[in-house]
Amino acid sequence: MEQRVAEIVQQAYGINTDVSLSRPEPQFGDYATNVALQLAKQVGKNPREIAETIAAKLRETGDYAKVEVAGPGFINITLSADALLAAVRQEPRPFNAGRNIVLEYSCPNAFKELHTGHLYQTVFGDILARLLLVSGAKVNRTSFGGDVGLHVAKCLWGMRETLGGEHPEKLGEIDNDAFARSRWISDCYVKGAKAYEENEAVKAEIDELNKTIYGFHNDDDHESPLAKMYWETRQWSFDYFDAFYKTIDVALMRYYPESTTAPTGLEVVREQLARGNLTESDGAVVFEGDESKHLHTRVFITSKGLPTYETKDIGVIWQEKADYGFDHRYLITGNDQREYMRVVFAAAETFRPELAGTMTHLTNGTVKFADGKKMSSRLGNVTRAVDVVDSVREKVRALVDDELLVDSVTLGAIKYVFAKYKLGGDIAFDVDETVSLAGNSGPYLQYAHARARRILEKSGKSFVMPASLHDEDYALTRKLGEYTEVIELAARQCEPHHICNYLFELAQEFNRYYEKNQVIGGDKEEHRLGLVALYADTLQAGLSILGIHAPEKM
Repeated sequence: MEQRVAEIVQQAYGINTDVSLSRPEPQFGDYATNVALQLAKQVGKNPREIAETIAAKLRETGDYAKVEVAGPGFINITLSADALLAAVRQEPRPFNAGRNIVLEYSCPNAFKELHTGHLYQTVFGDILARLLLVSGAKVNRTSFGGDVGLHVAKCLWGMRETLGGEHPEKLGEIDNDAFARSRWISDCYVKGAKAYEENEAVKAEIDELNKTIYGFHNDDDHESPLAKMYWETRQWSFDYFDAFYKTIDVALMRYYPESTTAPTGLEVVREQLARGNLTESDGAVVFEGDESKHLHTRVFITSKGLPTYETKDIGVIWQEKADYGFDHRYLITGNDQREYMRVVFAAAETFRPELAGTMTHLTNGTVKFADGKKMSSRLGNVTRAVDVVDSVREKVRALVDDELLVDSVTLGAIKYVFAKYKLGGDIAFDVDETVSLAGNSGPYLQYAHARARRILEKSGKSFVMPASLHDEDYALTRKLGEYTEVIELAARQCEPHHICNYLFELAQEFNRYYEKNQVIGGDKEEHRLGLVALYADTLQAGLSILGIHAPEKM
């Protein structure tokens, strides 16, 4: 339709223009455009006159039930029954076909537990990856985190204190469950972090230990007692990541540890220093900021010769480009990383101009709980990701009778609440609302799907896909036909919340249809069962993109 309107404009006025159709309120039709108002000045005519010209040409095609001009020059289009049904069957366009995309998200640090922010970014990243796949892209999931650095030194110091020295053999006494091991590692980190803040002698010891850990990589030391402790517990962290991703049912990512990206980054930084794109300042290597572009100065190599996060981030960009040759790279982090990443991206594009315009930084707000006391297990002041999952699971058990459904409903609740908020803002996480069967929640839509399948099962009759529409079918069919547009919009804007809004509205539209129209029994049963099947399939498809299981019974 947009293309047809554009052709009419070109033929009538010799103007090439982009036409945008929107979805008006149902009483005004299925689509609307204000293109006539946009063209009025350029054409030099009254917008309503332009609209009448376009509308007349659209009517000639016979594809539309009604084309009307309203107000100062809006064009309202009502589709025919055949066109509405064709829209329901339409698949999302693969507008990203042939594009090679890297999507970096989750990004936990080894030697630490995943917190709520990681849970959000992991779930959101997995959903975005699914969306990009539907759009036709080849998607490479990656993650990046610290397996070296001061936090690791604090953790190893805590391990030595806990084990009474450098005793790698005592690690075998720790519970071999991945989550129990991560908890033990975290306790050691807390012990080291506390000592680092309170004792100057310990602080100096941990600072020296930090250099030693870099040496494990530089010297390929796997034999000294402390190195053995480091390498084994580092693997424990990686095992824990995989176990947690399996728990929340998301695809695994390729993990780039900082120990491998730092050498690449250092090589790039030294090369760029020689080229004059970086400068030396008090023994450090820095990227000079640009106030006109609101870019502040950042250190890439410290005065002690150690790489900073900036250098490691450059390293991972270079490695991802080498490994995947991406056409575009998306990175998901918290809002607090926005200004930092602006500098890293600016530096990367300075070092390698062909990267300009090929990287997008997506940021999220904070997950805020309605009652933090219900999730009281803390690491510092940040709720652990596993506590969130366990808290929701506890609520779901009180709601769902079938134990086999508990996990899928738990994950449906969590994934939906993270998806339904527009990216960038804070996320209000109320456990009771998240698991509710009566509101805009994952479990509600899972139940809606199961209910539709139950209707089909209860009938026991075969059904046919509708070939025509009765008057009472139009509202539901119109809503079903919006699915493809919503998926494309969500994929183009990297905003899954559009899918959540749509699925909830679709479920409400179906409820209105079901309340007013007898589905089982009567001479329209097969026809109406076809609409129920289309509705159930659409719910299932949308939930699948969100990574949510659509149960047959609930």
